[in-house]
Amino acid sequence: MRLRLTLVYGSLFFLAGVALVVVNYYVVQRTLHQPPRIVLGAPLTSHPLPPSAEEITRTVAEMKDQYRTTVMSSLVRWSLMAVAIVGVAGLAIGWIVARRVLAPLHTMTEAARRLSESTLHERIALDGPRDELRDLADTFDSMLERLDRAFDGQRRFVANASHELRTPLAINRALLQVSMTAPDLPPRIRTVGTELLAANARQERLIEGLLLLAQSERELTERRPVDLAELAEMALTSVPEADADLRSAPASGDPVLLERMIGNLLDNAVKYNDERALVVLRTLRDERGSVVTVENTGRAVPSGRVEDLFEPFRRLDRDRTGSADGAGLGLSIVRAIARAHRGSAEACPRPGGGLVVTVRLPSG
Repeated sequence: MRLRLTLVYGSLFFLAGVALVVVNYYVVQRTLHQPPRIVLGAPLTSHPLPPSAEEITRTVAEMKDQYRTTVMSSLVRWSLMAVAIVGVAGLAIGWIVARRVLAPLHTMTEAARRLSESTLHERIALDGPRDELRDLADTFDSMLERLDRAFDGQRRFVANASHELRTPLAINRALLQVSMTAPDLPPRIRTVGTELLAANARQERLIEGLLLLAQSERELTERRPVDLAELAEMALTSVPEADADLRSAPASGDPVLLERMIGNLLDNAVKYNDERALVVLRTLRDERGSVVTVENTGRAVPSGRVEDLFEPFRRLDRDRTGSADGAGLGLSIVRAIARAHRGSAEACPRPGGGLVVTVRLPSG
């Protein structure tokens, strides 16, 4: 925008200068083209044959033409030189003026670039006259204040929900487990208790997944250097049947969240596998960052439905919770954690059935 303003200022100045040169050239040319006025006096005694009036007129006309040509060429040369010099000066002045005019916009742009959940308390607080730019900066500050209050309320909600939802479920589970230990419990009641414990476990997994999803979508305040290969090796302890090809993949972030991300990838691969039971975990580093890939066998996934699997509560057959297979949050949590670490999570159908999920993070 600054360059455009400078070019506009300079172009207008050059056009005005060229117009001035054209008008000046036309006026001077009209003046020089006026017919000469010759006044003949008494003949000089030193000249035996005084020149005739025609010769004097022709000589004066030739001198006038030569003089006009000299004046016009000099006029054009010096005028164009003056326009060029003043035009360059006008461009420089326009560049400086544009910088001063656009300085508040640069301030707001830098504030928007720095904006994250951890810096919502910052304000632009633009000084200067009450003009359109000042109103825009004040509006931006008001928006930041509202966002700050909204994120603060979300953090408090997550903290309160973590306690208020987990505690009753933990109490219900404990009461059911104690009741199930009674030796004289009728078989029908024991069956109902077992079903209630399974439902309670599903609810706990759902709440844990929702809280982890909310935590994963928040901006990371602290980052530590990690190696995805080491985290993958730790996650493999819960899935010993998986094949692994682990190469060093340095990254930066929260080790607990990253290990949970890899664990979710493995759990999802095992949960939706078929009788072939192939699960392959790979970590590596390439020119675009550090990569974690999990491949599994399973039913064929239509390419148009792959992106839906990253949405909460989405499965191939249904979009509701309540299944023992899980809450439908596995890949949603994976993508949320990857984005919180400024990375990406993508999937593609595997030839022969199954999925290949790839998480790419910036190298640490």
